[in-house]
Amino acid sequence: MRRADRLFQIIQVLRRSSKPVTADAIAAELETSRRSVYRDIATLMGQRVPIRGEAGVGYVLDGGFDMPPLMLTSDEIEAAVLGAQWVAGRGDPALARAARDLIAKIAATVPERLRPVLLEPSVAGPPVWHDPKVDALDMAQVRSWIHAGRKLSLHYRDERDRESHRTIWPFLVGYRETVRLLVGWCESREDFRTFRTDRVIAAEFLEDRYPGRPAVLRARWSAKMEADRKAWVEAGKPDLEPRP
Repeated sequence: MRRADRLFQIIQVLRRSSKPVTADAIAAELETSRRSVYRDIATLMGQRVPIRGEAGVGYVLDGGFDMPPLMLTSDEIEAAVLGAQWVAGRGDPALARAARDLIAKIAATVPERLRPVLLEPSVAGPPVWHDPKVDALDMAQVRSWIHAGRKLSLHYRDERDRESHRTIWPFLVGYRETVRLLVGWCESREDFRTFRTDRVIAAEFLEDRYPGRPAVLRARWSAKMEADRKAWVEAGKPDLEPRP
C-alpha cells in the first residue's frame, strides 16, 4: 500500500470508530507495522488533521473534520455497488430508485481509472427469484415517520387471516428476500412487535409523537433480541436467530 493511501485509510479507520483506536489495531487492519502507524499519525497531525491521543492509549479523530466524500477505493466502490444492487432488487420503489441513482452518481464522479470497477463489478447480489410483495403502505412515508418519531395506526391481517387494529411506535424497517418487516412498540400489547408490510390492510399516519427517540427503541429491541437468542441457546435449541 502506498503511503498516501495508508494515510487516507488511517483517517477512515478513525472516522468510523467512536472509541480510541490503538496503533496495534490500525497496524493489524492495514497490514503494516506499529512503527509505521506512529510515523503516519505524526505526519497527519503535522498536516493539521485533528487527531488526539498517544501511543499505548489510542487515537480519536475530532468531529468536524471533512474530506472529499468520493475519494473511494476500488473495494469501497464494489461494496457500494453490491449494496445498491441488493436494494435496487428488494427495496421499496423509492429506495430502489435511489439505489440506481447512487450507482449513476458514483459512476459520474469517480476517477476514470476506477470506473471499470463500477461498470464491470466482480461482485453481484443474489438474483430475485420471486416478485416482491406489494405493500399497502407508503414506505417512503413510513421511513419519514420513523425519523420524526411519530405513531402509526395499523389495520393488520396476520398469517391466520385474523384482523386487528394497532397503534405502534415504528422505529425500524427490515428487508428480507421478498418481504419487508416493520418493527415497532405496540401500545395494545405493551411490547415489541413485527409486522409484515404486505399484510397491512390500511394505515393512518398520526401526528402524535411517541416518547423517547427511535434510536433508544432500536437499542432496547436489539437487547431484547439478544436476550431471547441466549435463552434459546441455553434451552438446548440450535443457535439460530429467533424470529422477532
